[in-house]
Amino acid sequence: MASLTVENYLKTILQLTLDGPAAGPIATGQIAAALNVAPGTVTSMLKTLADSGLATYTPYEGVRLTAAGETLAMRVIRRHRLIELFLVQTLGLSWDEVHDEAENMEHAVSDWLVDRIDAKLGFPSVDPHGDPIPTSDGAIASPVDGPLTEHPLGLPFRVTRVVDQSPEFLRRLSEAGLEIGARGSLAGATTDGGFAIRVDLEQHRLSAEEASKVMVQ
Repeated sequence: MASLTVENYLKTILQLTLDGPAAGPIATGQIAAALNVAPGTVTSMLKTLADSGLATYTPYEGVRLTAAGETLAMRVIRRHRLIELFLVQTLGLSWDEVHDEAENMEHAVSDWLVDRIDAKLGFPSVDPHGDPIPTSDGAIASPVDGPLTEHPLGLPFRVTRVVDQSPEFLRRLSEAGLEIGARGSLAGATTDGGFAIRVDLEQHRLSAEEASKVMVQ
């Protein structure tokens, strides 16, 4: 049984790999920033992962997960995303309340229970934030969407995913009507470099940074 810390590192490395623009090693600094820990702490853990056969680590180059490491990381991501959806659909929590709860629960539930949750929810394909849910055999779909900042002006869009799950950001999107599945259009740029968004006949403003974290089709 992998420790909580090991699971968190594996999950973070895999998420950075999946979200990255191209295949390649994940740098120590990326992991340190994602986990909010010192680079030296990351280096020590990467050596532990390498010694355990869960990753290959090259100093000054980065880390890649081995097949065993990727399998374990995918299981953790599956647990996390299904727990989030369970909390939303079954307990009625909002999408800005579930991330931290799932972080705590993902290390305690068994894969057997997660499979039961999956079946209970009807084998969903995405979590409350639009991220794809890995199947029980470790397969995961690649999102087909792009940031709102690159969407053509005037053309309709549908919100498919968000890449920032902080409660403050998600509440900000809810206030603007930009939850998963919401439809709208990009009205134009604002004088301060942000974006004017039209949703349900109402206009809202997002900063360029906020708009870059909203994925649409």
